[in-house]
Amino acid sequence: MSGIARTRVVVVGSGQAGLSAAYFLRRAGLDFVVLDHSPGPGGAWQFRWPTLTYGRAHRVHDLPGMPLAAAAADGDRPAAEVVAEYFAAYERAFELPVRRPVNVAEVREGEGPEAGRLLVVTDAGTWSARALVNATGTWDRPFWPRYPGQETFRGRQLHTAQYRGPDEFAGQRVVVVGGGASGTQHLLELAGTAAETVWVTRRPPVWREGPFDEDWGRAVVARVEERVRAGLPPSSVVGETGLPLTDEMRAARDAGVLARRPMFERIMPEGVAWADGTVFRADAILWATGFRAAVDHLAPLKLREPGGGIRMDGTRAARDPRIHLVGYGPSASTIGANRAGRAAVRELTRLLADAPDPAPADAGGTGPGGAAGRAALSAAG
Repeated sequence: MSGIARTRVVVVGSGQAGLSAAYFLRRAGLDFVVLDHSPGPGGAWQFRWPTLTYGRAHRVHDLPGMPLAAAAADGDRPAAEVVAEYFAAYERAFELPVRRPVNVAEVREGEGPEAGRLLVVTDAGTWSARALVNATGTWDRPFWPRYPGQETFRGRQLHTAQYRGPDEFAGQRVVVVGGGASGTQHLLELAGTAAETVWVTRRPPVWREGPFDEDWGRAVVARVEERVRAGLPPSSVVGETGLPLTDEMRAARDAGVLARRPMFERIMPEGVAWADGTVFRADAILWATGFRAAVDHLAPLKLREPGGGIRMDGTRAARDPRIHLVGYGPSASTIGANRAGRAAVRELTRLLADAPDPAPADAGGTGPGGAAGRAALSAAG
């Protein structure tokens, strides 16, 4: 692509949130393009470790208009395969204009002929848009805490984002850091392979029994939403839910696999040490310490508040109504992402109708699209 391509809306990211937004943009008849930096469909799921099966993963909610067929969701298959196939089929069914791999470097204000528009600068060219839906998630920003002596450790340190399964830890002594779902999943897998594991977390884990019903879910989302409305960095929806105490988890806890210890004080060349002098000699430290929102490309727009986050009003950035973030904060869950995609497009449809600015058809996005896409949307309602 040469020069600047014009379109109504650019969607950055094609995970659950990005595809949901694209579906509703298609239904609204808005010209748009989806820019995705990944090598193929599947969002962050395509990068999950092969031993994470679909049956053990957090539930993947159906995308709007097309259910995840039960036959395709064999619980013993890797979640990465199941979700990647589903997302690929979804993109084809609705003829979504996804460009990949495209790396977005920055989003900034347009100038001259593009004044009042947003310039999305990428390694594949520049798009000019009236509005932007940011759906970049968190996978690209793994969080690595810092502890004294970390650089002296002679073993291997890796993050959940780099974990590929338990076999590479056969016969090793492993420290697993982090109290979320990934940390417990790693411990369950390593239990039959590693020589010994120790689990450390900053806070005692919160185990939850019983159904994760709608009332409880709304309360969790409300707590996260309160933070982003105040301009604070979002906490994790998953982190707010607690850990489900399944039969498997209960057995692992009873067996000592999930015997949590408080955070160590320092890291030594041969392992980790606590304030009371206890030492665990380790071959590896696996940091299951979560991720942060991947929004650095939005920095030129100056959306951040003094509290460090982007203040939100629903899905809209409070400082700029042209910018909507989906899969961010309270919508950072599969069902929340779907709802956020619908809400963002509803607002953007009103915004663009109030200030029309026709975009040429050669923008790299599409309008209502071909016959197959129209038929699928019609069938979906």
